[in-house]
Amino acid sequence: MKLKRLTNYLLIIAVSIFIFGVGFKFGEYENKRKDTLLKFNSNLIYEVWKDLQAKFIDKKKLDSEKMFYGAIKGMVASLEDPYTFFLTPDENKQSKDDLQGKFEGIGAQLGLKDGRIIIIAPLKNSPAEKAGVLAGDFINKVDGASTRSWILPQAVSKIRGTKGTPVVLTLERQGKELDKKIVRDQIIVSSVELSYEGAVAVLKLNQFGENTNDEWDKAVSEISQKWQEKKIKGMVLDVRDNPGGYLESSVYLASEFLPIEKLIVKQESTTYPSRDYLVEREGKLLNIPLVVLINQGSASASEILSGALRDHKRAKLVGEKTFGKGSVQEALDLQEGAGLHVTVAKWILPNGDWINSKGIEPDIKIENTVKEGNTLTKEEDKQLPKALELLK
Repeated sequence: MKLKRLTNYLLIIAVSIFIFGVGFKFGEYENKRKDTLLKFNSNLIYEVWKDLQAKFIDKKKLDSEKMFYGAIKGMVASLEDPYTFFLTPDENKQSKDDLQGKFEGIGAQLGLKDGRIIIIAPLKNSPAEKAGVLAGDFINKVDGASTRSWILPQAVSKIRGTKGTPVVLTLERQGKELDKKIVRDQIIVSSVELSYEGAVAVLKLNQFGENTNDEWDKAVSEISQKWQEKKIKGMVLDVRDNPGGYLESSVYLASEFLPIEKLIVKQESTTYPSRDYLVEREGKLLNIPLVVLINQGSASASEILSGALRDHKRAKLVGEKTFGKGSVQEALDLQEGAGLHVTVAKWILPNGDWINSKGIEPDIKIENTVKEGNTLTKEEDKQLPKALELLK
């Protein structure tokens, strides 16, 4: 922000007073902070730990490692931000495996909605999908244990497990509870799936992980060649049930369709400098007619990609309102293999929208409905045919 013109004399006085005041207050704050931490470390935490060890009735439950990690989790949870959380070494490894597209479990992306664990999306051909788990299902219990007040890593750790072992989820769908017994399996997730519907390329994007950009480049090269040879008339980009991933990957993918220097997303923070993410490379699909499919399972990086294309009038959005996650997390690796995910910023779409908890509305709203207990079939999908109609 431009400062109003002031005389040099008044400016120097004002800055001097400001610096002195800030320095004094900061020093005062630091001293109080250190005194408080010293008091907590030497008194309350140690006292509780000692009393539990001496007096708790069930000595088998006094797991020092679990108690230690639990204390850290409680400290982080006190911030009341569902996307800021501490990860034990096992949980941190699982989080990294997610982004590599390989793990053992039921194959479902989890999220939080109104403080409850929710299925963002079952993965294609996963045990969860085969068992009839649907996007939007709330998970009320895992093997009979209530999920009330659980955070995401806790839910993931309870639901994941060794290939061949079962887990029972008590789901809530449209106000009714139902149990689903699911046998865990090895889950390998491809970021990109390319197919063709007549003269239209359909690119399904499952996540924004470590392998996404490489898989994307291969698919885009094929689409670009067919477009140049006039073998296709357009493209559908399907980010339905895509829970997101790396912000940088969403920027890379959006750059395929937008001119150099166009704004893709703005990152705003109180702890880091604000940053504008612009198109910095020459895309291969700048002119191909494009429709983007979205639904309630489209979250985070999916919303950055679809929102930027919408704001620049590069694509029509078809489907349902997206999930609504507008914050950025930094993943930190700590001692002993533990991790910490911290919300460090919020992201803003090119037109100024912060879609957190609001989501993105489609240009053309079409809802898919499925029978109770079933997953969506190709025959029941009304959204993809509409996208194909717009392109043809």
